[in-house]
Amino acid sequence: MKKTPLLNVALSRLIASLGHGDMVVIGDAGLPVPPGVELIDLALTHGIPDFVSTLKVVFSEMQVESHVLAKEIFDKQPSALADLDAMNEEGALGRRDLLTHEQFKVMSRQARAIIRTGECQPYCNIVLVAGVTF
Repeated sequence: MKKTPLLNVALSRLIASLGHGDMVVIGDAGLPVPPGVELIDLALTHGIPDFVSTLKVVFSEMQVESHVLAKEIFDKQPSALADLDAMNEEGALGRRDLLTHEQFKVMSRQARAIIRTGECQPYCNIVLVAGVTF
């Protein structure tokens, strides 16, 4: 049995396979998944699992060099933004880059996988760019 918080087999496999610069998207329930990009669908119902809980569990095993958000998240101010800002201020998520939501969706075509949550707050999507531990 694993000792770390992440128990999902598909997520464990994904994170173990990442190389430097690979991208993983954690998205809300409405984020489109481009053809050819792996979908790890965790969504059960509205809000379960939520975006922040999913992010924190993925972060517990993934080395993150930088992250990307859609600029629109600052307009809508979902409650998840406070957690994102706190993690960013701690330096946990590395450099922050901002794109429009349309640019974000284009970037997601290059992701190794998209993790769909049950989150239903607007613009609760993030691209995590893998770093290295050495």
